[in-house]
Amino acid sequence: MSMNDRYEEVLKQYALQVKAVRKGRGAWICETDQGMKSLREYQGTIKRLEFEDQVLTRLKGLEGLAADQYVRNMEEGLLSTAEDGTRFVLKDWYGDRECSLKDGKEVCQAVTCIARLHRCLRDIPFKEDWIMGSTLPSLAIQDMERHNRELKRARTYIRGKRKKTDFELCVMKSFETFFRQAKEAADGICGLWEDGQEPRFLCHGDLDQHHVLMGEGYVAVVGYNRLHLGLQMEDLYRFMRKAMEKHSWSLELGMDMLKAYEKILPLEQTDRRSLYYLFLYPEKYWKQINYYFNANKAWIPARNMDKIVGLQEQEGERRKFLERLWEWGQ
Repeated sequence: MSMNDRYEEVLKQYALQVKAVRKGRGAWICETDQGMKSLREYQGTIKRLEFEDQVLTRLKGLEGLAADQYVRNMEEGLLSTAEDGTRFVLKDWYGDRECSLKDGKEVCQAVTCIARLHRCLRDIPFKEDWIMGSTLPSLAIQDMERHNRELKRARTYIRGKRKKTDFELCVMKSFETFFRQAKEAADGICGLWEDGQEPRFLCHGDLDQHHVLMGEGYVAVVGYNRLHLGLQMEDLYRFMRKAMEKHSWSLELGMDMLKAYEKILPLEQTDRRSLYYLFLYPEKYWKQINYYFNANKAWIPARNMDKIVGLQEQEGERRKFLERLWEWGQ
């Protein structure tokens, strides 16, 4: 059965009239009498799907904020299956453009909507039947400590090499600076909460400009396949870091984003401190080292070394932002 046959067969299971279909973003974008829809193959569990649907239903009707809701088929199911067993889900689709990280005002508009999303997610009690591996990932401190072990393992490996590549020499030269930050971040976030347990609320889990779409009079936050119970500041950090890197760690933009967020959802001191430690952790540095250690170490693309060098070049401006963020968190 061809893919065309599959999607045509599956769409017949929904009470809507399909006017046109095109490929887009790994899915079939469908123009229907009930608006734009997205048909996508699904390989997860039904329990996970029901969890996402129940949360997304709670996000309906928020002023200025939209989310890509699931559409149930004529049998009221979330999953629709083709004759060959391939499973699909249908969701509302927003054809709006992605948030432009180059536009500071638009970035702040997006952060405002992220705060609205977080505020709503905080009011949704986590149900016992939502407990599963994908909804309860490791804590931020556990991730940092694991990454630190990986960094040390890679350094030990490189130290033991007699003849080092340019990339490895670059790593050895920069390692102490970034590992010191990694250690400080892990130690700091570990001591933030008296019981050692970070406060957990529902989080988007994958917030970047690709999942924030700018509509007319609204912002659509889409792609909740990593929705989980965790530290909401990780959502904010992820989106802010992308924008800060694009703007060479602009202090003004950084503080404007924080002000935009706090107009909607004021932060506790521990929230502010945790955001500081998330920014302090050299995540992009760890990613390059981890890629190196788990890839073919005999050949590392030049762009990976360029990224290490780029991180070093931006370090001065990044440190200024971190200092201002620490002051803000006091």
